[in-house]
Amino acid sequence: MLWNIDLTLLDVGQVMRAAYAEAFEKVTGEPLVYLTSAAGRTDSEMFFEFCARNYVDFDPDNETLADFLATLEATFAARGDQLLAKGRVMPGASASLAAVASMPDTVQSVVSGSTRANATAKLVAFGLDTYLNLAVGGFGSVNYPKASLIQSIRLHAAGEGGRAYTEEETVFITGSEPDVRAALIGGATPIAVLNDSATESRLRDAGAQIILPDLSDPRAVMTAVHRATTG
Repeated sequence: MLWNIDLTLLDVGQVMRAAYAEAFEKVTGEPLVYLTSAAGRTDSEMFFEFCARNYVDFDPDNETLADFLATLEATFAARGDQLLAKGRVMPGASASLAAVASMPDTVQSVVSGSTRANATAKLVAFGLDTYLNLAVGGFGSVNYPKASLIQSIRLHAAGEGGRAYTEEETVFITGSEPDVRAALIGGATPIAVLNDSATESRLRDAGAQIILPDLSDPRAVMTAVHRATTG
């Protein structure tokens, strides 16, 4: 059972954007004037797009990317005291995590575009890490798209008897169209949640067959997970 973090479980976008801007200018020497959508993207992917959109006068490479990610973790950590003041848990997220955790033979983790350190800091700040096995999560610390992260988790996380999880046993809950497509490519059933960034019709066009209005009804979330894993 995999969860997207941002705008699915919580929203700390204001703090994250400030951390991006500071880290980008420190590493490239250029201000981050033009942002890009974070939906479905990892921090690694976003960095290269930031460079293209903000006219950085050098070709960024993996070494520059590593410098940016390390600096981003530092600038985000420096703003840790702002998370509760400027961020929020999405309605029903905590109760839904607890409800799914009570389902038999269920392991919960995350697939996040953020680095492991930043994703963990977000979850810990709101007490959501309690329900999650972050050791098997997928994070933007590596330069791979989310579809590859999902596939890697599914193939390498040990299910019953140490076997790999099948596609039919793997679910990804998210609120973005790119994430829905990533789930289908990576071998997971997407459950979409409306979060004001995508309409129901667009989520269905992306491939989501199960769509929830939000996470405020934990029983509905459990029913959706059961439906996704039993057909």
